[in-house]
Amino acid sequence: MRAFIFPGQGSQSVGMGAALADASRAAKDVFDEVDDALGQNLTRLMREGPDEELKLTENAQPAIMAHSIAVLRTMAVRLPEVADFVAGHSLGEYSALCAAGSFDLATTAKLLKLRGRAMQQAVPVGEGAMAALLGADLALAQKIAEAAAQGQVCTVANDNDPSQVVISGHKAAIDRAIEMAKEMGAKRAIPLPVSAPFHCPLMQPAAEAMRDALSYVVVAEPAVPVFANVTAEPESDPDTIRNQLVEQVTGMVRWRESVANMVEAGVHEFVEVGGKVLGSMVKRIAPDAQVTSVVTIEDVEALAKEIA
Repeated sequence: MRAFIFPGQGSQSVGMGAALADASRAAKDVFDEVDDALGQNLTRLMREGPDEELKLTENAQPAIMAHSIAVLRTMAVRLPEVADFVAGHSLGEYSALCAAGSFDLATTAKLLKLRGRAMQQAVPVGEGAMAALLGADLALAQKIAEAAAQGQVCTVANDNDPSQVVISGHKAAIDRAIEMAKEMGAKRAIPLPVSAPFHCPLMQPAAEAMRDALSYVVVAEPAVPVFANVTAEPESDPDTIRNQLVEQVTGMVRWRESVANMVEAGVHEFVEVGGKVLGSMVKRIAPDAQVTSVVTIEDVEALAKEIA
């Protein structure tokens, strides 16, 4: 069995998708449609930068999704014929849902633009922070977060793999967590260069914005089940998917469990569509799994031969 997985924020870079769009009409059409939907020349920003503008959450989120869907459509596959499940990391869950037909491309782009803007506005710049705890599993990360909170928000945001967990919350609490992490058993604690504390209770205003936005859009049943970030379980019911996307804004991304549960369901091959971030996490969770990253036109052609 095979799962297609879709990367989250941090996988953006200036130049992303440019060569693919030059080589593939299908990819160019995706970028053009996203530009039209947003009323913004996002494609030019992706090609030329500046990097600081591309990194802005409201730009990075639709850009990463557009790149993933451009790669997928260049592959010219029918998802149920090549994948048994899909999943995505944080914003990548929207890419997965678009790939599976729950959202059309224009709707996905607009939702991610709104999501990025709402997440940025939820907490004033400088009041929140995130940090990666390396050499820490979920249980240890939760202990560190609880010890550092001291009345403030400090919670696990991403359970990425057995050796990498991300925490999120008030900056002072995250700073305390970084200071105490090593003595509590983590190998290292690294502050992340993010503009807001994602996937923690401080994002509640953004969750409410997404609840409102999602109430107006059609959510179709996905062509294949989508493993949800907040439950780490496969889901196909449109109303449940809608609610899970709201919960996801403040909830923990249960990526380690999602991958483990896909393996338990019979998945032995993971294809990362549009990035090279999730593959290493998958290998740390499931060392025996086969992992392929598809980013360039050469990657697309190689995979097409393999799954034809």
